[in-house]
Amino acid sequence: MAQRPRLAKVRGLRGARKYGVAAASLQELLRKGAKLLQLPGTGCRACLYEDGTEVTDGYFRHMPDNTDLVLLAPGETWQGCIEPRFRNKSSYMRYSCESRIRSYMKEVSSYISAVDPTAQAKYKSISDLMLDKLRSVKYNGCYFDRREEAAARICTSEGWFSCQGPFDMDACLCKHSLNPYSNRESRILFSTWNLDHVIEKKRTVIPTLAEAVNKQDGREVNWEYFYQLLFTMDNLKLVHIACHKKTNHNLGCDKTKIYRKRKRRCKVLK
Repeated sequence: MAQRPRLAKVRGLRGARKYGVAAASLQELLRKGAKLLQLPGTGCRACLYEDGTEVTDGYFRHMPDNTDLVLLAPGETWQGCIEPRFRNKSSYMRYSCESRIRSYMKEVSSYISAVDPTAQAKYKSISDLMLDKLRSVKYNGCYFDRREEAAARICTSEGWFSCQGPFDMDACLCKHSLNPYSNRESRILFSTWNLDHVIEKKRTVIPTLAEAVNKQDGREVNWEYFYQLLFTMDNLKLVHIACHKKTNHNLGCDKTKIYRKRKRRCKVLK
């Protein structure tokens, strides 16, 4: 079976401009990227923009779409040439988690086009409330930070993560575990693990939110319930790529929590 083309954003070592490249193999990506950046046709290497980790054929096959890459010409090295953005491994891991959560927020915001025009302003206000809350908690980057309190992180204090199993199981039967704090290769492998939504984000949660806004009819949408489903471990499971089932989960939102309950008014006795 042919490899699905991967989408990447490539730049040169000293240039700020990025180019979108679609390629079915690492070799094809290097060839296309080198042509765009006017680099030598052979001998180039691709590295992750985040930390300079060199992209291998194995990583490329599971590389997330729109990964930022730096193409290095023969003789060029990543280390010391790009200003480091991370003070330590915990800072990098926090950024990794934040990036995933940010991408979920972008999906919520972009779904506004599916909302009835008369309700789009309300949908945007809910989206803005979610964004404000995410900013206040720094996009839940604490989940991947081994320095955080045990209740806030999903790894051990040494940095070990354990697969939580497929969405329809209570645990991982294969006992997958990994410590991305140990070395770069482990961090590359960890990037293929998923924060999987038990009640699906695209198929269920976001469309249900949009429908709730469309049909609220004077009721107040319980946006905090949707926030929990979209961005917190209430509805997220960390899963190894082999445990990530991409089939329809067939799970719906709790209809009793979609709208806020109206407060009862006490009768005033005369």
